[in-house]
Parts: sequence; C-alpha cells; structure tokens
Amino acid sequence: HTGDAFDYDGFGHTAPHQDSGTLPVHWRDASGNPAFSSIEGITSPPEDALVWPLEFQKDAYYRRQGVTDGDGVIGDFSSLKQFRTDNVDLENALIRAYQYVIARFDCDGFRIDTLRYLQPPLPLIFGNSMREYALSIGKKNFFTFGEVFDNNAEEDIAKFIGRNTNADGDIVGVDAALDFPLFFQAKAVLKGFAAPQAMADMYALRKTVEQQVVSSHGEASRFFVTFLDNHDSKARFYYVDPANPDALDDQLTAAVACLFSLQGIPCVYYGTEQQLHGNDPNGQIDELCREALWGKPGTPFDESNPFYVAIQKIAQARASQPALRYGRQYFRQVSGDGTDFAISTTAPGVVAFSRILNDEEVLVVVNVADAAIDLHVIVDAVLQPVGTVFKVVCSNQNAPTAPDAVEDHSGAHAVRVHLKGREAQILATS
Repeated sequence: HTGDAFDYDGFGHTAPHQDSGTLPVHWRDASGNPAFSSIEGITSPPEDALVWPLEFQKDAYYRRQGVTDGDGVIGDFSSLKQFRTDNVDLENALIRAYQYVIARFDCDGFRIDTLRYLQPPLPLIFGNSMREYALSIGKKNFFTFGEVFDNNAEEDIAKFIGRNTNADGDIVGVDAALDFPLFFQAKAVLKGFAAPQAMADMYALRKTVEQQVVSSHGEASRFFVTFLDNHDSKARFYYVDPANPDALDDQLTAAVACLFSLQGIPCVYYGTEQQLHGNDPNGQIDELCREALWGKPGTPFDESNPFYVAIQKIAQARASQPALRYGRQYFRQVSGDGTDFAISTTAPGVVAFSRILNDEEVLVVVNVADAAIDLHVIVDAVLQPVGTVFKVVCSNQNAPTAPDAVEDHSGAHAVRVHLKGREAQILATS
C-alpha cells in the first residue's frame, strides 16, 4: 500500500469495495486537495504529493477498487491505497526501489507489513531478489521477515517462507514470518488459561504444514520470529495488579525464558525490559501498548531494571547453548508419580520440552502455576543414561533447586525437577 494519495470521486478518502474495474479518482496536490484525474503526464508534478519515485507514477499500478473485500486482501487498507502487486512492471519497480534502499542506507534487513496483502508470486520474488542483491554487494546475512496475521496463519506462512518443494519453480521466499500462532498459544498457555498440550499440538501441526518447506526438524528455527507482545496487541503480556504490583513479575520472566528456548528467533517488544504494562481492559484499542520510553519519568532506559537484568541473563543462556538456537524440538511427557507420563493437559500446567543438537540435549521446564511442584520429566534415553546429572543453566528465580540424577522408569529415562511457582529452568549436562 501507499499513502492516501488520491480521493475517490463522490466518496473522498475511502470508497466501498467493488469487485472489478476501477473507480474514478483524483490525485491530491501538495495541499492535499484532489486535483489530477491521472497521475501520468502532470506538468511539474508536486514533490510533496503523488507517489515517488517517478517510476511509480502510472495509473495502472493502483487498484482503485475501494476498501478491502471480504477476506481483507484485495483493496485499500482504510485510506491507504493499494498497489496492483500482480503487475509485473510494478513488481520490478518495487524490487529496484528497495534494492536501492539497501545500497543507499546500508540496511541489514526488511520487515514486511504485511505479507498477506501481496499478490503471488511477488512475495517469493521480492524475498529472493533482496537476498540475491544483498549477496551481490557483500551482505551475506540480509534478513527479510513479514507479518501474516490471520486465522489460517500456519498454512499461510508456509506460502511465503523458504522454498516449497511441491511448487513449480526454484525461488526461495522471505526468510521468516512473525510467529502469530505461537503468540496466541503462548499467551494462553503461559498465563495458565490453556494446557501445555495446546502448544504441543500447535507445533505438531506446524511440522505437518511445513514438511514441504523445511529440510530438517531443527531448520524451522530460522523461519519464525517469535514474540509475546507487539504494537497491534490490546494488552501487553505483563499485567500489573494495582493491589499487588509485583505479583506477576515471575510470570513474565518465565515466559521470556520459554520464548528464548523454543524454536524461532526471539523478539522482545520494546519496553518489556522496562516493565511497561499498558493494556486496554476492554480489549478495543492498541495505543496503550505503544507507551513512550522517550520522556518517561525517571530512568527510561534503565539497564539495572530487574526485567532488563533477567532478560539479559536468559539471552546469555541461549547464546551459551547452541541447541537452543539450532536444535530439534520435542515436547516432553511429565509425571507426578514417576509412573504415568503425559504432556501436561491441565491449566495451569507444566511446559516441558527438549532441544537436541547432535548429542547435546537441553531440557526446558516451565511451571505456570503459582504453587511449587516436583515432577519427573522424560529425557532422551540414548543421550542421557541413568545417573546423568543436569545442571541449571538458567532460572528466572533466585536460588533454583538442581534436578535429581536421571533415573529409569520402566525403560524410559526421566529426571526429577523441583520448581517454585512460576519458575522456568533451562537445564543442560554441559
């Protein structure tokens, strides 16, 4: 989409959607007034109006069909006018323009908001073109990721990332997408509203959907940018109870530890490290999740803030364990009695999973409930023989209790962990 560059005749900034043809429009002048019936052939086109650079001044590049249709893809986004991204000449112009931006401003990546509005095959061509151009000028790790925010996000994300081996052609799409499926599951599971089984089911579905895109189980880590909050949220993950302001601090840090341990590229929304907690209790507006740090009273960028320190420690743990960045991922069964094992089906429950890279296993266990718990967690029987000792690489709480040595449970191997309420532990053998 571009800006509100023209008026619809008889309607103004926006017009009802029409399925075919184009509506008559007048392009705005530098004062914002509708003045030109065509964007082409204007003598001395105003620099503070229209769409620039000059290559974009073609009427055929703009859909001019009013606001979006029923699926929210075809049409303007409110008053932001939609490009005809299925026009090949426009595709090439957009690609050249953004390649120029890379060269001119030394960009290291692009966030595309939002991928689902782009008509195929532009998303794949654009991602591949940015990657190849960046490589041609010496940028080996140029990164593109986009937003795919809808009810079928798992299936739709697979259309844009990597290369689908069932599809014609050999073009590799954008590098990653924002992990909205995890965003919704993490908030429900890590706040105790849904059982950990729901998160495990989400990843099982992803493995099925992505089987034609990824070439190995661990490779999924590079295709998803994971997050707990973003600017479109109506409430941040971190909630402050006015009657007990610090009551849920451990809930947030446990969630961050989980986020940094799951497959994906973890992204911390600004202000999380400064304990920002804006939310709309009515769930209607997102402005309260966009609090300003600049001008905030006190020390707005406080590196001694307890959340800053906690996130820093968790990030260091991730950096120290390659399995957390590249490893395969397996949700683990847990047991209170050491006999009956299953992925946690209660809410609040215990989230348990392993990341395995080569012969290294990192076990992550998160107690979502506010009461302490001791329980047995399955580990890999080949990698972890009886007697193996896991150490606590990181906990979101002080003075964590180390787990017991690995024991045999009717042929399965398990480790007994001891967790405080709302505690997350990252465990490794080395």
